[in-house]
Amino acid sequence: MDDDGLLYRVYERRLTKELEAFSLPQHLGVIVDGNRRWAKEAGETTEHGHRVGAAKILEFLSWCEDLEIPLITVWMLSTDNLRRPPEELVALYEIIADTIEQIIDAGYCVRLTGNAEALPQEVRAGIARAQEQTVPASRLTVNVAIGYGGREEIVDAVRELVREQAALGLDGEQIASAISVESITEHLYTRGQPDPDLIIRTSGEQRLSGFLLWQSVHSEYWFCETYWPGFRRVDLLRALRDFCRRERRFGA
Repeated sequence: MDDDGLLYRVYERRLTKELEAFSLPQHLGVIVDGNRRWAKEAGETTEHGHRVGAAKILEFLSWCEDLEIPLITVWMLSTDNLRRPPEELVALYEIIADTIEQIIDAGYCVRLTGNAEALPQEVRAGIARAQEQTVPASRLTVNVAIGYGGREEIVDAVRELVREQAALGLDGEQIASAISVESITEHLYTRGQPDPDLIIRTSGEQRLSGFLLWQSVHSEYWFCETYWPGFRRVDLLRALRDFCRRERRFGA
């Protein structure tokens, strides 16, 4: 091992030891950004960048399992991404399906977080087949956000709530009275799960782009310059250390 590698390992162990004194996030969100730019700078194809990024997701999840973080939401494909060139989308759909299968094979529980109707039928069918093999009692649950948009999620939640109330025979005023923060929360894609404590975004972009728009009202954020394929375990540890040092006020 060279000197740089040795120093990296020492630093990583020091960070891990430091985190033992803190409570880590129970729900961690991650916006995996920068695959295409990483590929361009490396002289590789966009598809190669996405495949390397997908492999990084599996590695990232193993780090989170080791740290006993029980819930991860990974944003792999936004509703805006659906406007990308058809040839890129075809490759992305294949990569996403393969990644979901690998996550399940690793023994993790997978939940689809997004609007499945926005995806092609064959992609929905493949994901559904993969999800039938998921492990509900896993130590780690992974929300895979595909065809996901924060505004769309809220609209879908309200529509579902209104339809439920209308099916009960309620009039417009009664339906309006039934709409609340709690009732909308119960109809989100992440229903039954805690809100994210920390959201990480790679590639230097300092915005959420609508990721978990409703759920992130009290989340902490951590942005880093590294493109997602180059994200390291030490980057995760640094994000967690920064999170643990913050005083969370929850709006107070």
